[in-house]
Amino acid sequence: MKPYYSPDHLRRIPDLMKASPETAASYLHFEKQVYQTANALPQKTKELIAIATAHVTGCPYCIDVHVKKYKALGGTMEEIVESILVAATTRAGAILSHGVNALLSYEKEEASTPPHGAQYGPECFC
Repeated sequence: MKPYYSPDHLRRIPDLMKASPETAASYLHFEKQVYQTANALPQKTKELIAIATAHVTGCPYCIDVHVKKYKALGGTMEEIVESILVAATTRAGAILSHGVNALLSYEKEEASTPPHGAQYGPECFC
């Protein structure tokens, strides 16, 4: 069985970008600005942030790329693990704090909730 994610798939990114070349160019410019031009953070710190973010977004390609870059900059596995744990606790905390929305929704008066399927726009965007 072929793996769902394969590094070979990344070779197809140029094909994907051809579908919207102006947008792709904007993205590449943005990425260059963040990683090469902006200099308030050291490159090593940017890569550690990228590793944590890649774990939150679940992108195996980004995890691989940024871990390799971080290691090349002298980063340790202990720092990587700690950044992943920070991301995990932050994500868990965000879920908990968003739980307040469930509490508030549950406590709202039923009359203020439109009936299911009512034509007031989408019920949810996710």
